[in-house]
Amino acid sequence: MAQVTVTIDGKAYRMACEEGQEAHLTELASQFDRYVGHLKGQFGEIGDLRITVMAGIMVMDEMADLNRRLAAAEAELAGFRAGRDTVLTSVTQREEAIASAVAELAERLNGITRKLTQRPAPQPQPTTRPLS
Repeated sequence: MAQVTVTIDGKAYRMACEEGQEAHLTELASQFDRYVGHLKGQFGEIGDLRITVMAGIMVMDEMADLNRRLAAAEAELAGFRAGRDTVLTSVTQREEAIASAVAELAERLNGITRKLTQRPAPQPQPTTRPLS
């Protein structure tokens, strides 16, 4: 485990994290420190624990809002996917109908072509006999 020292409200805290996550943890602590600083600016010195709890609740409120927005976006995406699937099914059915109609038309044209190009069977020529 990696060790990181973060500063929140001017106080250093030593924390452990997974290897490679040090910068991420430092950034998270920095963001949380901004919440704490914002609250201290609004309410003054009302106690470290109270400020920390208020900052935590603010973060949770933002997270709840993001979760609601994510759920709405996922539902909208599911609707788009269902609509896409419906359109694709319709397009596939239409393409199959067109292909069938073209194949039928081609067969009819081939039949007409065969009839037009058939040579009539040679008719027996009357044999001519000399008149006697």
